[in-house]
Amino acid sequence: MYTRKTWVILALLSASHPHRKTSVLKMDEASLSVTNEIENDMMLYVVSDHCYKCLPQLLGIIPARPASGTPTTVGFVVGTQHALTLQLNSTSANLEQCNVNFHFGEQGNYSLWVKNLNEPSLVSCSMITDSEPINSYLPILFAFLVFALLAALSAVWNTVKRLDVVTNLLLCLGSTVETERLINSELGTPNRLVDASMESIIPATTGRRLRSLDTFRGLALVIMVFVNYGGGHYWFFRHESWNGLTVADLVFPWFVFIMGTSIGLSLSGSLRSGVKRTHLLWKIFWRSLQLFLIGVIIVNPNYCQGPLSWDSLRIPGVLQRLGFTYLIVAILDLVVARDRLTNLSSETCWYSVHDVCLYWPTWLFVIAFETIWLCLTFLLPVPDCPTGYLGPGGIGDFGQYQNCTGGAAGYIDRWLLGNNHIYQMPSSRVVYQSVMPFDPEGVLGSINSVLMAFLGLQAGKILLHYRDQHRQIITRFLIWGFILGIISAVLTKCSRNDGFIPVNKNLWSLSYVTTLSCLAFVALVVFYYLVDVKKWWSGTPFFYPGMNSILVYVGHEVFEEYFPFRWKMANNQSHAEHLAQNLVATSIWVIIAYLLYRKKIFWKI
Repeated sequence: MYTRKTWVILALLSASHPHRKTSVLKMDEASLSVTNEIENDMMLYVVSDHCYKCLPQLLGIIPARPASGTPTTVGFVVGTQHALTLQLNSTSANLEQCNVNFHFGEQGNYSLWVKNLNEPSLVSCSMITDSEPINSYLPILFAFLVFALLAALSAVWNTVKRLDVVTNLLLCLGSTVETERLINSELGTPNRLVDASMESIIPATTGRRLRSLDTFRGLALVIMVFVNYGGGHYWFFRHESWNGLTVADLVFPWFVFIMGTSIGLSLSGSLRSGVKRTHLLWKIFWRSLQLFLIGVIIVNPNYCQGPLSWDSLRIPGVLQRLGFTYLIVAILDLVVARDRLTNLSSETCWYSVHDVCLYWPTWLFVIAFETIWLCLTFLLPVPDCPTGYLGPGGIGDFGQYQNCTGGAAGYIDRWLLGNNHIYQMPSSRVVYQSVMPFDPEGVLGSINSVLMAFLGLQAGKILLHYRDQHRQIITRFLIWGFILGIISAVLTKCSRNDGFIPVNKNLWSLSYVTTLSCLAFVALVVFYYLVDVKKWWSGTPFFYPGMNSILVYVGHEVFEEYFPFRWKMANNQSHAEHLAQNLVATSIWVIIAYLLYRKKIFWKI
């Protein structure tokens, strides 16, 4: 979508040459010719259906038809990402004459005819498709078929290589050691298993690294890399402008969720191995500090544009959010974690909820922490803004609160960090034309990030306390998913914009956390069942980036503008070329993660 200034410029350029051919269209654009057959000047306004409570914005003026002349035609360029409502007003009284709701197709050419009906006061508007739009989604279908074919070939090879004939052939062609590695590897070495003498002491789910967790983390990371590289410049692979969800909005919370799950398993294993709590506390602080510094100094600055500038350095960020979240959740778990798991009899009346009740102090802390978020969000006075405002500002809410983007969340960031040290190009600029800087990884949202990780920690507690009881684990995951789904339905009223607390990635709203946690529990059921229970899938290829997540994330950010992750395209207005480039770049990071796994190189902080 365009800013108001851009709309007007496009309209004026077209109006000055009403009969010229439309210039070459870009991605997500269509050509619209408006023909005025009546003897009054008409003003054309436009508003996106995706823009909640937005006033129509002036697109241009279509001059009246001369008294004894041909109709006047003016050309415009319109966006195609979402349906638009076109409204035609008379210039004399600025009264609405007609409106048309239409979803334009990319690269299509359309005509809007404005004419009088039998009575001069009645105006008719009719939309005509002059040339059909292209199907911009075909590259996605083609890419899906290619990767599906590769997955099928991989599955066939994994089956064929276990046949005796193939095994003997490989023994003849290669060394015994190399052949054994090839046969048993499943594109990677087996999981880390405990010594046989320890199996009766250490549960399988904690002595053996769960591939499903690394697979889930790897999937989230791969999608994160893909969308950060551009996602083929499709709108649904970018972050939602304000309320709602796109594919890009799913992955970071899932990463946080799995981090919480890993915290529970890791700290429990360390304590049972005899590691002192003071040592673990030091490691927690040091790891959190490393994540924060890497995010601020390495990931956030764009060194291609010059040296680091402290005056405009963005302080919040993804790794910073991870560092803070890890610090709080890991300390919480360290305080209440037990050196030995309590083995309760299944006859105990509270056995079914003992994975929650045993850690009641942490629940009290998280509830209190969430209460702080609710109070600050809905009770903190924000200058010149309504208390409890959750909107995008800009032209949203009929333009009444242009400088109120994010309400209390934006105000706290600007007050604590300053305008120059937070994100300058929030996604709300795209549709809502907001002008205030706003950081989606800001201070207030970090509270709900802690809640997200804590719910992931609860998944880890389930894996610990119901070890090897697959039915119990899966049932509890589904129950948690159901409960969180009900909470989300109540908070949002099952709508995108009309709920008590809408789903919003920019704000990391409470409903956003409950919705994504619900989906995370359900996804974890699928991965756990396929990978660790039935072993129908080894987790390839997502398992490998999941094992080296920090290296892949930092690497993809640092080398984003370098070959082979980026190159000059023949047509930079082609979804197909952008998609190909982004998929190749993402696949390279998966290959790098696989090679590092084979060499047993892991970047752990």
